[in-house]
Amino acid sequence: METRSGTLPVREGSSRTANRLQKKSPSVKLRSTPVLDKISRFIAQHNPQTPALVVDLDVIADNYLALRSTLPAAEVYYAVKANPAPEVITRLVSLGSFFDVASPAEIELVMSAGAKPQQISFGNTIKKETDIASAYKRGVRMFAFDSEAELLKLARSAPDAKVFCRLLMNCEGADWPLSRKFGCEVDMARDLLIKAKALRLQPYGVSFHVGSQQTRTDQWAFALEKTAELFASLKQAGISLEMVNIGGGLPAHYRDSVEPVEAYAAAIQAAMTEHFGENLPRIIIEPGRSLVGDSGVIEAEVVLISKKSYGDDTRWVYLDIGKFSGLAETHDEAIKYRIEVVGRKGATGPVILAGPSCDSVDILYEKFQYRLPLSLQVGDRIRIHATGAYTSSYSSVGFNGFAPLKTYCI
Repeated sequence: METRSGTLPVREGSSRTANRLQKKSPSVKLRSTPVLDKISRFIAQHNPQTPALVVDLDVIADNYLALRSTLPAAEVYYAVKANPAPEVITRLVSLGSFFDVASPAEIELVMSAGAKPQQISFGNTIKKETDIASAYKRGVRMFAFDSEAELLKLARSAPDAKVFCRLLMNCEGADWPLSRKFGCEVDMARDLLIKAKALRLQPYGVSFHVGSQQTRTDQWAFALEKTAELFASLKQAGISLEMVNIGGGLPAHYRDSVEPVEAYAAAIQAAMTEHFGENLPRIIIEPGRSLVGDSGVIEAEVVLISKKSYGDDTRWVYLDIGKFSGLAETHDEAIKYRIEVVGRKGATGPVILAGPSCDSVDILYEKFQYRLPLSLQVGDRIRIHATGAYTSSYSSVGFNGFAPLKTYCI
């Protein structure tokens, strides 16, 4: 079922000139719709036991090439956590992708697929020192941090490594914010990067993340303004940083419309030119959701349809997949997937969607009421679209005895 491409040469680092932002790669034809006939044919032919995630690897390849075409100045480091299926990693290795990893297991995964240590960034700011030492022993030389304690661990266990400090962001406009837990304020980042040099590490750059499923193209400009100020301040202190990691945040296509990748690329390019002028640093981008989200469809089944009272107009629809089996991002109804009922049309009515487990928090959508056909029956198949990211990787190992979400890569 897996398709593979021949290995392409690993791309070298980009030069520091502003015209990098204007360079055009060969045009890439994007797929017109994320709902693929290829996946429908696979489901019809193999009838996988539900719930099952089916991922089209060609969509991932298209998205990767489109990002490289529209933002050629940036080196793509795929965020492995979005979908760590070995077939996904192998396809991206074949295309020359780099990788953002968060653990030794992810390092092992990408290196087993053919990635080299110099293609890996250990981007987690919360690492055991033994994990730092293990990564360093395997040849990884680029590490993130956002605190003095983490910096000291790096100094002890990854001597002379390239280190970059993550800035704190408010993530306004993101459906899945990443604020508070990660990053530090600019003044602290300045002091830490100065200390990194004193600890005989290489103060290499700065990273930030404007929030996952970011719906506002202007958020990178705010972050890059802060970053440029930090670069200038550190230069006065005798430290010349070389790299800006602009994180992820590019969106997938859920219920609400989003700007095309070209709009985000143009906004990022304009902000880089405005704040760094002709002396551009190395640029790293860490897409996850935008590469793999649209590639996947979850095939699920209706287990139960019920009402809570005789006068209730809203049906409760229970699926064989829930928060603990892949749909964790329905927490607070943050990510609203597109849902299709297979083979049912006609009049619709409001529903509350919930999972199958014996946990009261396993309700997917209640405030935002979906509408499903009034003819819906137990046993009907439901397709949940744009579920290639943060579903299988969030699926539990077997909460309540329900098996982890099975993934098929085609």
